[in-house]
Amino acid sequence: MTAAAPAAQTQLPTGELRLTIGERGGRGVATSQYHQGALRVIRPHYLDASSQVAYTVVNPGGGYLGGDVYDVEVEVQDRARLLLTTQSATKIYRTPGEPAVQRTRFTLGPGASLEYVPDQLIAYRGASYRQETIVELAADSSLVMCDVITPGWSPEGELFRYDEVRIRNEIRRDGRLFALDNLLIRPGEPGAPLSGMLLLEDYSHLGAMLVVDPRVDADLVRELEDLLVPLDPDGQLGVSLLNGPGFALRALSRSTDTLNTMLHAAVDLLRDRWFGQPALNLRKG
Repeated sequence: MTAAAPAAQTQLPTGELRLTIGERGGRGVATSQYHQGALRVIRPHYLDASSQVAYTVVNPGGGYLGGDVYDVEVEVQDRARLLLTTQSATKIYRTPGEPAVQRTRFTLGPGASLEYVPDQLIAYRGASYRQETIVELAADSSLVMCDVITPGWSPEGELFRYDEVRIRNEIRRDGRLFALDNLLIRPGEPGAPLSGMLLLEDYSHLGAMLVVDPRVDADLVRELEDLLVPLDPDGQLGVSLLNGPGFALRALSRSTDTLNTMLHAAVDLLRDRWFGQPALNLRKG
């Protein structure tokens, strides 16, 4: 009898993070936490007098490379509130052979709230990146999720043309598919306009926001448009209601700072309107 070949070992992700937030004593706290590889979270902060806890994700490796896989799972339990951000920009370097991949799953219990406001994603020359996010929501939970995508700069001051950025967001509410958001950007050869499934025309930077909350309505969307359009008169902005209590926002610009200002202004409006909280202050050095 021939002995069976040993099973191949499953390769560990480049970085792995598991975080569960619950409510204890009237404020959010981590009830479980695990990390391995090139992902960490630093100690929590409470940015104001509310119950919301803020955690910062850190990648000590400094950037994503070809073949890297990052897995993140975050659960926000009943009535708990979490603000999740990153320590600095996510940098995607040249990825020959295999793209860099980040897979994220957020689970929100009844009455839970998550604001996910990471720093921008910077894709350099030759970079290919895939970001897959699945969100499971209760009917009365609240989600605010942001992205800013920007090309890297060369020493000569020119924009690097990355190969491809794919972002897929799947949102389920009460177990049913609520929204499916697919984004593909392929800048093309030098001299060609930045384009792809999303046409950037002559813009170079993209800002995106997905919000799901029972309090979203058409009046809120109009208020957001009135607030945000003057912040980038030369850019393009679209805010659309979803088929349910939520909206999707897209902004095209030529500036990372401008997009961050716009998205933070939108977050600040929601924080004040829904939770009576002050403007976002992430206290980064």
